[in-house]
Amino acid sequence: MYIKSLKLQNFRNYADESFAFDPAVNLICGENGQGKTNLLEAAAACSTMRLFRTAQKKEGLRFGENHAFIFADFLAQERDISLELRFSRTKAMEIYKNGVRQKRQSDAQGLLKTVLFCPEDLMLVRAGAAARRRFLDTALCQMRPNYARYLEEYNRLHEHKTRILRDSEEKPSLLSMWEDFSLRMAHIGAQIIRYRAYYCRKLLKAAAAVYADIAPHEVLSGVYKTVSSVTDPFADARTIEKQLIDHVFSHKTAEIAAKSCLSGPHKDDLELLLDGRSAASFGSQGQVRTCTLSLKLAERELFFDEDGEYPVLLLDDVMSELDEQRRRALVKFVSGDIQTFITTANLAYFDEDLLAAARVVRLPLEQKDGE
Repeated sequence: MYIKSLKLQNFRNYADESFAFDPAVNLICGENGQGKTNLLEAAAACSTMRLFRTAQKKEGLRFGENHAFIFADFLAQERDISLELRFSRTKAMEIYKNGVRQKRQSDAQGLLKTVLFCPEDLMLVRAGAAARRRFLDTALCQMRPNYARYLEEYNRLHEHKTRILRDSEEKPSLLSMWEDFSLRMAHIGAQIIRYRAYYCRKLLKAAAAVYADIAPHEVLSGVYKTVSSVTDPFADARTIEKQLIDHVFSHKTAEIAAKSCLSGPHKDDLELLLDGRSAASFGSQGQVRTCTLSLKLAERELFFDEDGEYPVLLLDDVMSELDEQRRRALVKFVSGDIQTFITTANLAYFDEDLLAAARVVRLPLEQKDGE
């Protein structure tokens, strides 16, 4: 699996640029503000159908423009695929696969698979639970199309129900819909919890192996934690659904008072442990960074186990944030069999062999004739 080319029009700081890439290592080199991260964000968007730096896709538009485009040509499962994302300031993003418009973004998610590692991820362990849920969801949406559809519906239900709760003080009649929304959220939420639990079990096993390779005297483990009285996230969906229903109905008064949804997988977390203790609370900075590095590299291995293909690895300026030991550990996973994009302002982080084998894209690109 690899990206052959990207064409960007009015996306972020790019007016109209085209890029061709090597199937192996691509070093995106430039000073701050030249568009290195923007290029990786475009590549990641073709996988996840979202922008990793903002929830508002219109923020990807170049200043003063009303429309933007990302065109990608890539090889996946030995098939040539073209994908076009059309952004607008006034309407939802449109997606075209091989020239045919897709009805739902979940129809295109995961055609191209990517694993992104950026400096913000280094705080994944100590960040709030929402960051770790997003980490799980990003991988699962690429790996399991059904999961993407469940998550899309659940988020829509959660948004509507939250609006009902917030407006119910002024319009009490809205609460007549509370039960219907709660039941449907429990039904969909049970599926989400099962997907996450099984994925976490595989992820943590793979991450523990990576962590042991970097820090052999420590043990990484973890658990998927639910807060909605779900006693076993590996149980059948009907059992989990019943427990979610019992929880939400017993907390109805509290939900109305809090004006927010108190039950469901949007409250869950992935707890990470080092030698049985909370990595977030007791881990040193180096241990926390090793945890995150292990999770990201484990994610890559799970994609390979699933499809027999490695995902595209996107490394956004992380070399400058890692010490020498962790840089060496990360570079070990950069090989000719895996397409990798690495943004950097300093090529000195890389040895001569890697530099000789890589395609180096220097930003800003040379100006075109007439510009």
